Amino acid sequence: MYIVIVGGGKIGEYLASIMLRIGNEVAIIEQDEATASRLSAVLSGRFLIIEGDGCMSRYQEDADIRKADVFVAVAGQDDTNLMSCEIAQRVFGVPRCIARVNSPKNLRIFREVGIECVSATTLIATMIEEEAMLGGISVLSSLTHGNVALKEVTVPRMRHHSNEEGVLAANVVLPAGCLMVSVSRDDEDQMEIIDSETVLHPGDVVVVAAYADKMDAVPTAFKAL
Repeated sequence: MYIVIVGGGKIGEYLASIMLRIGNEVAIIEQDEATASRLSAVLSGRFLIIEGDGCMSRYQEDADIRKADVFVAVAGQDDTNLMSCEIAQRVFGVPRCIARVNSPKNLRIFREVGIECVSATTLIATMIEEEAMLGGISVLSSLTHGNVALKEVTVPRMRHHSNEEGVLAANVVLPAGCLMVSVSRDDEDQMEIIDSETVLHPGDVVVVAAYADKMDAVPTAFKAL
């Protein structure tokens, strides 16, 4: 897939690194010169960095927007994300636009103009990856309609497993309707998508997606470790 991202901060960099790691092509539009230069140095794979305003069509064209399969706006300002998605969707006909929404009160505005949006940005990479690998699992549709919520859980010291060796995430028994999505080791820069080989240790912060009525049972599952 070819993915265009507006916003090269921590979230944009994280998304790009995940998408590049699984073999996609990525273009990032970033207005800050220093940030754009840093991205060029730290990313690896088939990527393109455009220094410019993602709300301007000429910079989107520089990013080869017409061949994009997905457009993702993760800038720090909701108006920037809204406008850039509008241009990608209406001017260039990008089939799928996803936006980070910083203020929950703005979610309705994004939905009314037909832009997919989430306020929990840690799931955007998962949504794109699932779309590519599994052909249409829509985590987003549930999140944006409110029946799925997100919860951060800190892994406690464990009584039944070695705290030094940790425990496989796959061995944590969550209630039905719950899914571990990502884990942060030390800080936001160490976030990773959870897979079958992920090992959890005390102090790790896990993001869990769950049906709202199952959310209260999530911490209990970790306390049982």
